Amino acid sequence: MDTSSSSSIAQGPDNDTPEPGQQFSQFGAGCFWGVELAFHRVPGVTKTEVGYSQGFSHNPTYKDVCSGKTNHSEIVRVQYDPKQCSYENLLDEFWARHDPTTLNRQGNDVGTQYRSGMYFYTPEQEKAAQESMEQHQKLVTRKKIVTEILPAKKFYRGEEYHQLYLAKGDRSGLKQSTDKGCNDPIRCYG
Repeated sequence: MDTSSSSSIAQGPDNDTPEPGQQFSQFGAGCFWGVELAFHRVPGVTKTEVGYSQGFSHNPTYKDVCSGKTNHSEIVRVQYDPKQCSYENLLDEFWARHDPTTLNRQGNDVGTQYRSGMYFYTPEQEKAAQESMEQHQKLVTRKKIVTEILPAKKFYRGEEYHQLYLAKGDRSGLKQSTDKGCNDPIRCYG
């Protein structure tokens, strides 16, 4: 296998195209199960997918990513209608969903795949993400935010069983609501 070619594919931009009138963004905030459900509930979000991005290998599996050798992050790619949901609304959900001051860790989940990151598709998203982080840092005065803000790289959709995992009933069999605007607590591992 030619690793230089594989790495350059993985490090390339996410060239997938959202539905007409929609936009994409990628977020990493720990285990992608709870993060996906939180974004899926946001009014104006039309699709969520969990997967892997920001790594060096082409077509990684969950096992590859968990090995820590690929540098991929567990991310949620969000497709949203900017007429119904602003990017700033997504940023608010991102900050509310995790601790951005812990490097490569969320709760009991430890590893580079659990790092905090906002991965932008447009200069406007980059600017909004940067401004949002600066504002959020003012609220988190005792610790430094370690969230990375980088261009969205190639998105590798995660295995089917990971997609809307908590809505399917996870290991417990207790399905969690995907209804828009639902504010039921999100039960997640980690």
